[in-house]
Amino acid sequence: MVTTYAVARAFRSGIITPSRVGAVVNRNVGALRSGPAYWLVLLSGFFEPVLYLLSIGIGVGALVGDLTLKDGQVLSYATFVAPAMLAVSAMSGALAETTFNFFFKFKYVKTYDAMLATPLRPAEIAAGELLWAMIRGSLYTGAFLVVMVAMGLTSAGWALLAFPATWLVGLAFGAVGMAVSTYIRGWQDFDLITAGQFAMFLFSGTFSPVQDYPPAVEVLIAVTPLYHAVELIRGITTGALGWAMLGHVAYLLVMMALGLYVASRRLTTVLCR
Repeated sequence: MVTTYAVARAFRSGIITPSRVGAVVNRNVGALRSGPAYWLVLLSGFFEPVLYLLSIGIGVGALVGDLTLKDGQVLSYATFVAPAMLAVSAMSGALAETTFNFFFKFKYVKTYDAMLATPLRPAEIAAGELLWAMIRGSLYTGAFLVVMVAMGLTSAGWALLAFPATWLVGLAFGAVGMAVSTYIRGWQDFDLITAGQFAMFLFSGTFSPVQDYPPAVEVLIAVTPLYHAVELIRGITTGALGWAMLGHVAYLLVMMALGLYVASRRLTTVLCR
């Protein structure tokens, strides 16, 4: 049995063993093999953004026509919407794993209490769950990129470059989702997460350029995480690379680091009392 003092000391020292992180991921892989229900959830997570792309990007896009962005770039509406749906897919896949599933294991089935009876440390549990969330999100984004290339909405080269960017998006949202989940009191609190997620989905430059909003709203949108994810991936898939993309990357890296730090500390505080 790992003592509270040993776990806290290991976390403060920042020691994370890759093999132990891999053990957490392997445990989730084993759960994935346990039955078809999990696979159905995975499939639903892929089809949702694809349906949005087909209905809004293609259907509404036929009425909207081309869009002119702030930098003067002209895109078809489907080309504009597709990378936003890719970012949403990465976000949704990561959040689904690090909110609902994480909370269930954390609060009800006490999976992490059992893990701490092994040499695993809270920081390694958090890192393993975050890595698994990124893997789940990558299943969505990889398949979605294939759809984008097949529809001519990006090239294969830009798609290959965008794929690692979706990992960063998944890691950033997964880390924050996991941190928030450690503070959730019950299932009712997930309504707040869902509302926040849906608000970002609608107002992060997903369906219309951010400059179309009033200046005050544009500033508000610019501080939200999905906006930076959308701008980063849209810049890559359309080939509009620029220095501003470094700011989006920095935002997501800080978001990931803070989320992982808070989640690890909370696991240490709650599970090692």
